[in-house]
Amino acid sequence: MDDRARSPRGVDDVDAVTLAVLTASRLLVAISARSLAAVEDRVTLAQFRLLVVLSTHGPAKLVLLADRLGVNPSTAMRMVDRLIAAGLADRQINPASRRETVLRLTDEGRGLVEDVTARRRQEIATIVERIAPEQRSALIDALTAFTEAGDEPAAPAADAGIHPLGWADVPLHQNG
Repeated sequence: MDDRARSPRGVDDVDAVTLAVLTASRLLVAISARSLAAVEDRVTLAQFRLLVVLSTHGPAKLVLLADRLGVNPSTAMRMVDRLIAAGLADRQINPASRRETVLRLTDEGRGLVEDVTARRRQEIATIVERIAPEQRSALIDALTAFTEAGDEPAAPAADAGIHPLGWADVPLHQNG
């Protein structure tokens, strides 16, 4: 028998936690999909991720944006071109170097990210409200430990404004 703690059901804690997280992730993916459903006629998932990166990090050069998304620059350029055509992003002369352009969100693009995030936040809040207060505290501790172990930066508090969805720096190797 190994030295890892066992749960009361005799299941290895790592396995039990992994199963619980996988099960919870199905719910979170469903919530994410529903929050994006209202905008799926305007942007793809990959394009939305690009909007989130711009929302999170601010204006960026194409090469940096592509790096943050984990795609090649030509893929990022195609996504940017589509987002510019949709009025969700635009190009500006880089104030630090007039030979470069930077990409940024338009007010409409920022609004789209905020709307999707607000829908997601509301659906999650509705679920959290069903959890007993003493379990909410344990959930905060568990999820904080989980995200720290995964090197995910903490999201700002709700009163700090709507926070982008957090997956901005996770590579997605899809064409947009």
